[in-house]
Amino acid sequence: MTAELTVERSDRQRRILSRLPWWIAALVLVGIALVWIFPFLWMLSASLKDSMEMFSGGLRLWPDKFVWDNYARAWNDAHFGRYLINTILVTVITVVIVTVRCALAGYVLARYRFRGSKLFLGILVATLFVPTGYTIIPVVKISMQLHLIDSLSGMILALSGGAYVSAILLYYGYFRQIPRELEEAALVDGAGFVRTFFSVMLPLAMPVTATVAVLTFIATWNAFFLPLVFTFSRPDLRTVSVGMQAFVGETATDWSGMAAAGVISIVPVVVLFIFLQRYFVEGISGAVKS
Repeated sequence: MTAELTVERSDRQRRILSRLPWWIAALVLVGIALVWIFPFLWMLSASLKDSMEMFSGGLRLWPDKFVWDNYARAWNDAHFGRYLINTILVTVITVVIVTVRCALAGYVLARYRFRGSKLFLGILVATLFVPTGYTIIPVVKISMQLHLIDSLSGMILALSGGAYVSAILLYYGYFRQIPRELEEAALVDGAGFVRTFFSVMLPLAMPVTATVAVLTFIATWNAFFLPLVFTFSRPDLRTVSVGMQAFVGETATDWSGMAAAGVISIVPVVVLFIFLQRYFVEGISGAVKS
């Protein structure tokens, strides 16, 4: 029902734009885009100002003087270089684990019928309404018993061990629309379950894989609570989101340095989305269409 309403709303917006002259539609879209990206532009501008100008300049974007020392201070003094390496390591491994695990789960639910499969799918959907904070206590307790606290490996297992129901449902919807003749042809060629999945089905689901990878990348990159708990006594293992605390002192906050660190932390996400945006849109539209 939600997907149908979204498609109907998109068609209505498309009809409205088609009736307008092209230059009016372009001006409207440019205005919306500027409002959308203004917070990022302001953060980029603030990262090149000193603390006084940052607050006295208001919403003005062009700095009176470019203060590049903010980036040097964020990279060296706040150890953001180390935090960035930790974040890249944790995020990449988490994305790989989550993508493979969710693809396998979605494939089995979409292509195989077993007793209780609908009930299992219903339970998965129901977990979407469970707040994330409710699972933090058992996750930390199990990690402590396994001696995984204060380690990147424990953080990776904790971040990749979530349900990720949305990713499973995306794969589920995509695999359902693939003809079964492809699997039957692979079985005739002597391929088993593993080979059929990794050689035939998973490559066909590349748009969904890109979508899940982008969503998981963003969620893991921005994760704060679990990395905070797992690095509480090991500051050298912090990620960029937790590392922002380095700019908050007891009596003052280095806002310009924090803005520079924010720009550093957001650039990899923007670059990834630029390269994968076509697959991202195809994956969402393909899953909704099914």
